Amino acid sequence: MDQRSRSLIVVIVGALAAIGPFSVDMYLPGFPAIARDLKTDVATVEYTLTSYFIGFSLGQLMLGPILDRYGRKRPLMAGLFVYIAAAIGCVFSPTIHYLIALRLALAMGCCVGMVGSSTVVRDLFTGREVARALSMMMTIFGVAPVVAPSIGGLVVATLGWRAIFAVLGAIAFLVLIAVKSALPETREPDTAVSLKPNRVARGYLQVFKERTFVIYVLASGLGSGGLFAYITGSAFVYMSLFGFSAAQYAWIFGGNGLAIVIGNQINRAVLKKWDSARILLVVGTIQSTMGILLFVGTLLGLLPTVVFFLLVFLFLFCSGFIGSNAGALAILPFSRNVGSASALMGSMLMVSAALASWLVGYLDNGTAVPMTLVMALCALASLMFSVRGKLASAQG
Repeated sequence: MDQRSRSLIVVIVGALAAIGPFSVDMYLPGFPAIARDLKTDVATVEYTLTSYFIGFSLGQLMLGPILDRYGRKRPLMAGLFVYIAAAIGCVFSPTIHYLIALRLALAMGCCVGMVGSSTVVRDLFTGREVARALSMMMTIFGVAPVVAPSIGGLVVATLGWRAIFAVLGAIAFLVLIAVKSALPETREPDTAVSLKPNRVARGYLQVFKERTFVIYVLASGLGSGGLFAYITGSAFVYMSLFGFSAAQYAWIFGGNGLAIVIGNQINRAVLKKWDSARILLVVGTIQSTMGILLFVGTLLGLLPTVVFFLLVFLFLFCSGFIGSNAGALAILPFSRNVGSASALMGSMLMVSAALASWLVGYLDNGTAVPMTLVMALCALASLMFSVRGKLASAQG
């Protein structure tokens, strides 16, 4: 397979992965409208986000062995069919309880993008090329937070919140066509892979026994935790504390999403000279410094708005390096059971994201301190595991 064909595949799997963040970021501006239409409050609407995270985590664990047993392409298409059906169901949800349940189903279909994309990349690439391919994929993935909130706000204002799920279903349909027509099968079915629950559990246990996997999944997961702490707290911080409008917030959110895209692009170039482990140490140190400055400055009330913006931008810029490099190092030891390893990694990332989001809410005190504290703690912990991974590799 030539380089052009591989690049096309990476674009397709990047689009697959991007369905996930689109499914979160695009409907956030519709929360007030959903609450009014379904006669509930915004706090109850937020359970649709909780059910999504639960479905995404469970779906990945179920999908991993299926990808190893039946190959890559058929499970990817089946997951997209589930997603499209759930999106149509969301359009016609009569109550908030239906919407909560359908968001769980939506996530279980959507998770094929996250697991399947990293699995296909590992099938095709080795060594540093895995991290470079993941960076390219994450660049496409990173477009979602840049454009999704603005698209969602426009759709809500013109067509209503239900139309958001119609748009999401249409996006998934286009990706399904691309998968069917242009994505080759990168791994033949393996009938030796069992789908019996006890065998699946033992398979995941085998993945856990790989020390490198555990170390770098924790580094990646904690890095994602810092990002989701920002996502959870940013609306309150920028709109309630800094006084920006919803439209201004969408532009700020999108600009910070662009920081992740830029980080991924620069990472691809840096990987030509440095390996992933070294990049993690350098960038993790920078991100931890930004996190500490954000927290201390916020706690003491010393940060002008412009400086706060800059520190957040640099923090998220570093996230563009951490996810792809730590993820590549985590799945690199695997060949036969890549699907299970990718699924377990994705599930652990979502758990980390959910815990970080919960912690920001739990610590809420009406200031920006909870958000910046969780961002700083996640960055420091991620750096700690990156150092541990480097030491483990040096010891052989």
